[in-house]
Amino acid sequence: MRGLSRASLAEVEERFNAVAGSADLGSLADELFAVADLLDREHGLRRSLSDPARPAAQKAQAIQVLLEGKVSNAALETVVAAVSAKWGRSGDLTDALERLGVIAAAAEAEGQGKLDDVEDELFRFGRIVASNLELYRTLTSPSAPEQAKRELLGSLLGGKVAPSTLRLITQLVVHPRGRSLDRGLEEFGNLVAAQRQRLVAVVRSAVEFSEEQKQRLATWLRTSYGRDVHLNVEVDPRVLGGFSVHIGDDLIDTTVAGRIEEVRRRLAG
Repeated sequence: MRGLSRASLAEVEERFNAVAGSADLGSLADELFAVADLLDREHGLRRSLSDPARPAAQKAQAIQVLLEGKVSNAALETVVAAVSAKWGRSGDLTDALERLGVIAAAAEAEGQGKLDDVEDELFRFGRIVASNLELYRTLTSPSAPEQAKRELLGSLLGGKVAPSTLRLITQLVVHPRGRSLDRGLEEFGNLVAAQRQRLVAVVRSAVEFSEEQKQRLATWLRTSYGRDVHLNVEVDPRVLGGFSVHIGDDLIDTTVAGRIEEVRRRLAG
C-alpha cells in the first residue's frame, strides 16, 4: 500500500488494537477473513464501500446494516473503521481486512505461546507442498470445491499444527486472492513474525544446521539488523557448500554455487 492507503491502514490498525484486546482472537480472525472474502466476491459493494467520494458516515451505516448481529462487536467496529477510511484503490480495503485477520491469528498464537510454532509450521507446509506436485495441484485447483479443500487441510493438519496455523493456511488455500500459495505463505509468515517485531530469514545450506550454529547466526543477524530474526532453515544440496541467507530484498550468499555464479557473471560481463 502507498500514500493514502498506508495512512488509512495505520488508522484502522489503531482502532483494531483498541477493540481486539477483549475479543476471541481466533473468531475475530475468521470474521475479518469472511468479510474480506465477501467484499472480494461482491465487486459493486466493495467499490461502493471504498469510494472516497462517499461520506464516511454513509458507508459506516451501510456496513452496520449488513453485518450487525452477524459478527462480533470487535469485528464490526474494525470493519466500520475500515470502510470509513479512504483508500487509494478498492482492493486496499479488502487487503487491510485480511491483514488484520492475520494479525488477530498471530496474536491468538502469541497468547497461547505458539507464535514460534506458527512461523515454523507455515514455512514447513510451504516446503511440503513444493515437494508434492499432486498435493499442490489439488490445493491450488480453481475447480476443486472449497469444502473439499477445507476437509483435506483438516485431515492433513488437524491436531498436528497450532490452530492459528490451520486458520491461516485455510484462508490462503480457499481464498488465494490472486496469489500463488508460496507467495501467500511468505506474506503471512512475515506478518506473523512482525507480531514480535522480528524479521524472517530463509537460510539455505547443504547440510542441517546444529542448534548452536542457528543461535550464532541469529545473534549475528540480530546485531547486523538491529532486530530479532527468525530463521527458516532449508537443506538444499544444490548450494554445494556454505550457506545463503535471504531477508526481504537482501541476500547474503557464502555458497560455493553462489561464488561460481558470480564468476560466470563477471566473465560474461
